[in-house]
Amino acid sequence: MTKPQGIVQGIVIGGGGLTGLSLALALRQGLGPDIPVIVADPAFAVRPSRDQRASAIVAACRRLFETLGVWSEVAPDAQPILDMVVTDSRLHDATRPAFLTFAGEVAGGEPFAHMVENRHLIDALTNHAEASGVELRSDTVATYKANDNGVQVAFGSGDTITARLLAAADGARSKLRQRAGIATHGWDYDQAAIVVTVGHERDHEGRAEEHFLPAGPFAILPLTGKRSSLVWTEQPREAARIVALGAEDFKTELETRFGLHLGELEVLDKPRTFPLGYFVARSFIADRLALVGDAAHVIHPIAGQGLNMGLKDVAALAEVVVDAARLGTDFGAADVLEHYQRWRRFDTMAMGLATNVLNGMFSNDFAPLRAVRDIGLGLVDRMPPLKGAFIRQAAGLTGEVPRLLRGEAL
Repeated sequence: MTKPQGIVQGIVIGGGGLTGLSLALALRQGLGPDIPVIVADPAFAVRPSRDQRASAIVAACRRLFETLGVWSEVAPDAQPILDMVVTDSRLHDATRPAFLTFAGEVAGGEPFAHMVENRHLIDALTNHAEASGVELRSDTVATYKANDNGVQVAFGSGDTITARLLAAADGARSKLRQRAGIATHGWDYDQAAIVVTVGHERDHEGRAEEHFLPAGPFAILPLTGKRSSLVWTEQPREAARIVALGAEDFKTELETRFGLHLGELEVLDKPRTFPLGYFVARSFIADRLALVGDAAHVIHPIAGQGLNMGLKDVAALAEVVVDAARLGTDFGAADVLEHYQRWRRFDTMAMGLATNVLNGMFSNDFAPLRAVRDIGLGLVDRMPPLKGAFIRQAAGLTGEVPRLLRGEAL
């Protein structure tokens, strides 16, 4: 493959995960073949993807993937969430009464979310991006320097190009954000998430479960077949102890929290732990630089919105860039990027606040607060219009929704 050198009136994306690839494909479809789109990530050297994680894709983001042409490829491996149950109990309670239940549709025949294994999405996006003419480089963005006319991007290989815009999709520890001098504000939770895939004897029938336990939420998220993805919150030391256990002892800890309502359990992959925290970049933009996804914000997984927030960034940034290009203006200019920041910042802060409040309310065993929250859950469960509003909010279908999230091409 010929590597571009010198002046390229296009876009460079640092980071080729789900947000970076989605942004590249959205821009390629919206801008047409004449404006180069380049994605740099060393992970492209390893194919197919080995990412064993799974993600909840809400209805609005599924529409984005449909519009980009990739959903049909992953749909056979996507499990619709048809039902959701919320409980609040202590670890060794004999029963876990359901305080809140949700039907899983935002409209007739449209589930509010699907569970998809990341590797299937990454492979589909990679294939479609390549086929559409996006250049995928197994490389890093080493340095960059912006000026009035463009941004000079130097890759780890030594190649240098000048583009109109650089997008940072390089994760929570974004080196591009650091090089821009953009600070973050937030904090670490005294929590870690254990992530593991399990098989079970009986079918989950598309039901997701969120068990609020004193250490934090224990989420059972349905995958295709008789499998579920678990996001299991503990204090960091306890999480480290649990994942270090032998197979049988780990299974005992798992069954204590999971229960046996789906029959015999089987651990299907190696449990991993991830520290949990909250942070938001003080600015989503700098000179000819836009942050997307985890480079801009990280929230608690309690509501399953982390990746979806990044895909909303993708839809908003792609729309403002494509609209500017069609008007013949500089799509890397400060006013274009400021439009993107205004669009996304309020929603990001609101979701961060909501997840902080939820985690603070439910990750404890304070008896008076338990009583109040259980009464509150029960009242919500008896108010179908309010539950419907919560579902539409979670599905990403409220507020000023970018065109891609409405299922409309740019």
